[in-house]
Amino acid sequence: MEYYCWGREVYAPCDGIVVQAQDGYEERARTNLISDMSNAYKNAHHFDPEKDDAQVIAGNYIVMECGENVYAALVHLQKGSVQVTVGQRIKKGEMIGRVGHSGNSFAPHLHFQLMDSSDITTANGLPCAFEKYEVCKNGEWKSVCNGIPTDKDRIRFCPKSL
Repeated sequence: MEYYCWGREVYAPCDGIVVQAQDGYEERARTNLISDMSNAYKNAHHFDPEKDDAQVIAGNYIVMECGENVYAALVHLQKGSVQVTVGQRIKKGEMIGRVGHSGNSFAPHLHFQLMDSSDITTANGLPCAFEKYEVCKNGEWKSVCNGIPTDKDRIRFCPKSL
């Protein structure tokens, strides 16, 4: 696969304890927008958390406990790349896996979310503040500290030294 992010390292977003770590789920061989959209629709509308395997949707994934009732999920990881085990304490910035194309994925990417439960099939999402990032406003990149981007913001990584 030739995607800029495929195989790139994924780092722990915070200190925490690994509560789930699933690997071994095959990655999708290629992308096909029509069949991928059909699969996404089918999986979203017919997924039953009582009996269906979360890996069908998430692929290879890690869930870590970050605080009281705060969990982070890092989803669609590359097969064979998960570097952590359940119960392991990890530090922010530690390499924990690689970006992949497993599960219900349209293209290689990292799906990251904060949630109120360790069960990715039923948890509610939580807002996520980032220490530092840049947002594009009127064609210029502006630095933001401790902000929560909106779904309309175009953002990018901002090195801590800026």
